[in-house]
Amino acid sequence: MLTEKEKMFIRKEHENKLISDTTWTRNAVLNAEANLNRKKHKRFIELFPKKPTKVDKEYNENAVKIIEEMDRNNGQCWIEKILKAAGMKKAIAQRKE
Repeated sequence: MLTEKEKMFIRKEHENKLISDTTWTRNAVLNAEANLNRKKHKRFIELFPKKPTKVDKEYNENAVKIIEEMDRNNGQCWIEKILKAAGMKKAIAQRKE
């Protein structure tokens, strides 16, 4: 048996799901109509456009600090090791010249 409060939460979540599904359907229909009525040689409008991910500035700053510290301690031989492991021997030869 469910309490009245639990039933209320279930009804509210069902309502939220119905609203969400209706919104997605509306967006899909509007997008399809816009693509159908587009002018010649115009690109399709994507239903789910790709959004660029935000960069974590703190992570990048820490990475730069670590790289600079490695350069101070070991020199730049670590770059040559990475290039060699990647099979980029030309880049190593150019670097030494």
